[in-house]
Amino acid sequence: MAQALQKKVETPQSAGNAVRPFGMKDKLGYLFGDFGNDFFFILVAAFLMVYYTDIYGLNPAAVGGLFLIARLWDAVADITWGRFIDTRKAGKNGKFRPWIFRMSFPLVITGILMFVHIPGMSDGFYLAYAYVTYIIWGTLYSTVNIPYGSMASVITGDPVERTALSSWRTLGGNLAGLIINVVGPMILFVDNKADANRFLLGAIIFGVLAIACYMACYKLSVERIVMDETNKPKANFGKTVKGLGKNRPLIVFLTLSLLFLVCFMLIGTVNVYLFKDFFGNAKALSMVGLLQSVAVFVGMPMVKPLVSKFGKKEVAAAGLLLAALVYAVLYFLPNLTATQFIGVLTVGMFGYGIFNLVIWAFVTDIIDYHEYLTGLREDGTVYSIYSMARKIGQAVAGGVGGAAIAAVGYHAGAEAQSAETLQGIHTLATLVPAVILTVIFLMIVFLYPLNKKRTEQLALDLVEKRKSYNN
Repeated sequence: MAQALQKKVETPQSAGNAVRPFGMKDKLGYLFGDFGNDFFFILVAAFLMVYYTDIYGLNPAAVGGLFLIARLWDAVADITWGRFIDTRKAGKNGKFRPWIFRMSFPLVITGILMFVHIPGMSDGFYLAYAYVTYIIWGTLYSTVNIPYGSMASVITGDPVERTALSSWRTLGGNLAGLIINVVGPMILFVDNKADANRFLLGAIIFGVLAIACYMACYKLSVERIVMDETNKPKANFGKTVKGLGKNRPLIVFLTLSLLFLVCFMLIGTVNVYLFKDFFGNAKALSMVGLLQSVAVFVGMPMVKPLVSKFGKKEVAAAGLLLAALVYAVLYFLPNLTATQFIGVLTVGMFGYGIFNLVIWAFVTDIIDYHEYLTGLREDGTVYSIYSMARKIGQAVAGGVGGAAIAAVGYHAGAEAQSAETLQGIHTLATLVPAVILTVIFLMIVFLYPLNKKRTEQLALDLVEKRKSYNN
């Protein structure tokens, strides 16, 4: 059944030129795309807040406001760029890959500029500089990330192989996370304090690595599924909006993705303060980063056979439940040492790592469902809406993270934080994730409709529907 399904759904929508079959080169190419993305994304998520508070001397609440405004603007940029991409015709190198090549260079240059510190300037200057560079970087990130995420649905049409692509993408992100979270604290902090020159050095190093990864993604990936421009239904914005409104998998997935990003970004923000202040050991973040990546490496070979047997929805839900239970346990164990805390946390990271390994395959199924409903192949639009939800999640997490750190009484530059502040940081790092992950688990179990059986049938239905375009 699986081999027959793959053979049917791998048929391109237009004859075009012969291309090599889907294989390891595509998986590696897609891995390198998120490898490049996450060199800066994870650096920003994990360390930009502490860079702004401890080097620029900005108030955490002001930084949270910046993150909120910037992410909301990025959500608009995502939709705009997604619609733009869908109006472009595929060229000899595809519709999406050329934009990764063109826009990666200005993206990386702007990312490095974010970490430039000019000594002796006013607080107003530092805040204005942070606004300008961070918002420009976020806008340029959309011009690379939207085509990158969209092209997964045209590399292969097979649902199980798309799960493999999703896993390789997650592996790429985790490799970047491994480097940043393990090596990053060693570069960025001197004597447990953030160092401006070290931050700039780290940004340059990660920027060069990001460019190399983007070029590998461009060279190794192939877009196979190309709509016949002469026979496909013409784009209609009203029809698109109507189809999106009827797309229940999309609506549910957007909601749970927003919540997951709030949780994930909040964890990333708070963990710096948890280990730097609560445990008094910022370099322990390196071990967290290492074990987070190890958890994904352990889970990756399990995901494809598990999804093939049980389905994406079912595997993702199990991972979320495990993570929620672990964070709840950590909340009720406030006296653990840093090493003990990390040991228990590793099990939770394995749980949400499983979810991350399949999450991108959900998006490709939802793009297919949109085509099934409307007859329109709008990869960029649908992916950009998903990316918009992620940006809103980041905005909420950035705003809430900064406000929450300020609300528990954190004082930048203080020699030590109060006991109440430290307890508040611990609660933010444990109980809050436990609650959010439980809510997401319940949503995916009871509200998300694309289980294993329905996803397989959708792939077969689309093959027949695409044939009708050419008849």
